[in-house]
Amino acid sequence: MRVVVAGSSGLIGTALVADLRHAGHEVLRLVRRAPAAPDERGWDPPAGRIDDGTFDAVDAVINLGGAGIGDRPWSGARKQLLRDSRNVPTEVLATAVARHGIPTLLSASGIHFYGDTGTRLVDETAPAGTGFLAEVCRDWEAATAPAAEAGARVVLMRSAGVLAPHGGLLGRLRPLFSLMLGGRIGSGEQAFPWISLDDEVGAMRFLLENDAVAGPVNLAGPEPASNAQFTSALAEVLHRPAPFVVPAAVLRKVLGQLAEELVLTGPYAVPAVLQKHGYPFRHTTIRDALQAAVERP
Repeated sequence: MRVVVAGSSGLIGTALVADLRHAGHEVLRLVRRAPAAPDERGWDPPAGRIDDGTFDAVDAVINLGGAGIGDRPWSGARKQLLRDSRNVPTEVLATAVARHGIPTLLSASGIHFYGDTGTRLVDETAPAGTGFLAEVCRDWEAATAPAAEAGARVVLMRSAGVLAPHGGLLGRLRPLFSLMLGGRIGSGEQAFPWISLDDEVGAMRFLLENDAVAGPVNLAGPEPASNAQFTSALAEVLHRPAPFVVPAAVLRKVLGQLAEELVLTGPYAVPAVLQKHGYPFRHTTIRDALQAAVERP
């Protein structure tokens, strides 16, 4: 297939482009600067501009990207950036998919679409939850409407936190655990939605190549875990104790709403659609995923 990828320079995008090319697909990367390589095409989402010819003979568009959810506290300006960095590019790409008659759009979303589910398991049939992150995900997905209305196959990839060897969440936590400063957060009973980088990328290619799948798809590990289970597993694979408990009140004071929605609560979401269609998970437990990430150079 000839595939256009937006958000190709990030942690997931970089791994996905390499995987797609290894599988024999041709990949064009959208960049917001002047193109500097034969596989690059320029675009300016706020201006609604994409280089002429970008979508010639294209079979699918994969939309990743967006400002980091957990990079800094959520001021009013930061919240607006989190929305705009998702909704604007998605609408531009969905409109282009509709205009050019491209058959498939795979668009990123987040597992926090479901909000806080307590200890209740949810799959893709569950409605949107409440809270800022749920609203962000809901509006992000709604921005794909032009493509769906034009008859394109639209897949909404609701991704959990990606466990990667370098960067991302594990990149921030691993040094703390290595120094024996790790520990569970709050009660530890809250959900810790996760997926390995291998399965994040593998699932995306699986969805690209399987025309039978459309609509929302949870990109999450098949065995949901709590924060306490994540903490225990990471300490075990790093061969370090995790003696500390970070009080919920401290996190709320330091990070505010970000802590409440991203760390202290969350959805216990299962990948029912991927399982129904036979996606073969490489890492089925959080310990498997962490072990693979830690052992990889």
